[in-house]
Amino acid sequence: MCRWKKLFLVICFPAILLMACNQEKDLTEVELAEVTRSIFYAPQYVALSEGFFEDEGLDVELTTTWGGDTTMTALLSDGADIALVGAETSMYVYAQEANDPPINFAQLTKTDGTFLVSREPVENFEWEDLKGTSFLGQRQGGMPQMVGEHVLRLNGIDPHEDLGELIQNIDFGNIPSAFASGTGDYVQLFEPQATLFEEEGIGHIVDSFGTQSGEIPYTVYMAKQSFIDEDVETIENFTRAIYRAQQWIEEEDATTVAEAIEPFFDDTTLDVIEQVFIRYRDQGSYATSPLLSEDGWYLLQEIMDESGELPMDIDYDELVNREVADKITEE
Repeated sequence: MCRWKKLFLVICFPAILLMACNQEKDLTEVELAEVTRSIFYAPQYVALSEGFFEDEGLDVELTTTWGGDTTMTALLSDGADIALVGAETSMYVYAQEANDPPINFAQLTKTDGTFLVSREPVENFEWEDLKGTSFLGQRQGGMPQMVGEHVLRLNGIDPHEDLGELIQNIDFGNIPSAFASGTGDYVQLFEPQATLFEEEGIGHIVDSFGTQSGEIPYTVYMAKQSFIDEDVETIENFTRAIYRAQQWIEEEDATTVAEAIEPFFDDTTLDVIEQVFIRYRDQGSYATSPLLSEDGWYLLQEIMDESGELPMDIDYDELVNREVADKITEE
């Protein structure tokens, strides 16, 4: 190597390393708490795996906080900057007269994500088949349970009068094992458990609560009002990355999407990930825009009110920031 090339490396290589380090330092760190780990949140994992957040200057650290209460606690205590959780949790906090309430600024899923699974094969299933049976539902007071009861009522079934037995005292994480061990004639399950049970012959998917319930802000991103006021640029960049991922999963084939999110699901095969993604995408569960609709906001409150869980009527503009989503989608 000639002397000039050696001199160039001696002088420039440290500078190149310094530039690379500075580029890394320029990324804004964002602590993101998700309520659970689910293929239901595919666009989020795409934004992480495909580098969409980095493209927007963000270094997003994802933590699974397992439950609405713990996720909201993380957000309110500054353990997280942004939370992915059900919109109903923001209503509960607001009703307690919080000084710095969580504000919903971007929607990720727009339907319920659970499926009705029967123990025995059912030909030509009708919802009235549930009458007189034992139904293993979700935890009382949770969004899946409220939507589940709403769907039963839409189909002419009083969940507390027409069922033989309504079981709602089993923790979320133990519902699949309870059904597998013999509890309930029907069960309300999230994916991929519903698909896995079908493959293993434990149960049979007969209908979807998501297609029955209508569009609601089921899972959304929220941040405290103070965070949005102080750093709206980070919120905008975050939303832009999510919107890009929402569009990406609509355009790409299912195998490509499954491969992109596979690293987040060590215990699930690529084939099952693809099947579940197709099921959710085909039924319209993934929001194609981060904007929370006003109609969906009030339908959510109607569903909560039916179940006796709505703490108070809350205007859309009180807890929803639509300015960010409007700006991003109009760019």
